[in-house]
Amino acid sequence: MPLIEDHHYLKICAQLASSLSISISAARRKVEVAAAREGKKNLQARKEIAQKLLEQTLNEDKKNNISASESFDQLLKALKEEENFMLED
Repeated sequence: MPLIEDHHYLKICAQLASSLSISISAARRKVEVAAAREGKKNLQARKEIAQKLLEQTLNEDKKNNISASESFDQLLKALKEEENFMLED
């Protein structure tokens, strides 16, 4: 994936990464995959896709009244029956 140095595109990807609690490179990859799926390759189309993904993420957060980081934290908590599980001795 070639490096894109457009400030606005990087800003949208950074906001997407922050809202999803992922790295900026993972957010950019998510946008690249969505753009490839739609067959769009130019920078303007990628900006639009990134903005659309950001809006979808923010709308889901508002709808669920929980942020992505809080949701991620809940997924990382151990279940009662798995608390004392050890992978190795």
